[in-house]
Amino acid sequence: MLRQLAIIAAGLLSLATAHAFEIPASTTQCVVGTAKDWNTSYVTLKLYERDGGAWRQVGQAWQGRLGKNGLVWGRGMSPVPAGAVLKKEGDNRAPTGVFSIGGAWGRDASIRKHPRQFYRQVTSRDLWIEDPTSPSYNRNVVLDHEPSTAWEKKQQMKQADDNAHALKLFIAHNAPPNATPNGGSSIFFHIWRGGGSKPSAGCTTMPEDKLRWLVARIDPTRKPVYVLLTEADYQAKRAAWALP
Repeated sequence: MLRQLAIIAAGLLSLATAHAFEIPASTTQCVVGTAKDWNTSYVTLKLYERDGGAWRQVGQAWQGRLGKNGLVWGRGMSPVPAGAVLKKEGDNRAPTGVFSIGGAWGRDASIRKHPRQFYRQVTSRDLWIEDPTSPSYNRNVVLDHEPSTAWEKKQQMKQADDNAHALKLFIAHNAPPNATPNGGSSIFFHIWRGGGSKPSAGCTTMPEDKLRWLVARIDPTRKPVYVLLTEADYQAKRAAWALP
């Protein structure tokens, strides 16, 4: 009996450990976004780094915009509360949680970036698939021909005269190879519209100079993450999740 109890106890401990979460020790770069509540489209952003010790803030905080309908729990590295509503395609909400970040796309031939940061200059043949029925959902697809069908044109990344998409840094929400169909796609850091007067459809947007500074600063070898939470959730989870 004692042996059986010990096995059960060990199993429960293992289960509890499996459900525990904190930012990996290998992550030494973290963008933190906090919003006042679940229905706001405004966010305060900060960049933190650590080098074997405590987190330290890099530079000053800056302002950004989120989805026009606010926030909702997303599919990333962190656990989702039981019974929570999850992001869906087209809900115009920014996904909250902890997400890996990295990989940039833009219109310039080259940008200031870490040597190991992926960057692709977007062409007319670049698609980002937002169709939940596609096996390539939430990924970049490069056609071997110019887009010809209505479906291909709808997925095109390059949008004429749209400066908001001149530079984008990927936020790995619902990312391949485990993307859930209709779970939300095409979540990036990108340039805000109207000088910050307009919300996004779910991305985190900011002034162009701040985005270019962030992209230049992000170092893939630091395993960077993005933490987006309401102010209340950030304070509640800060210690347990080892947040900055």
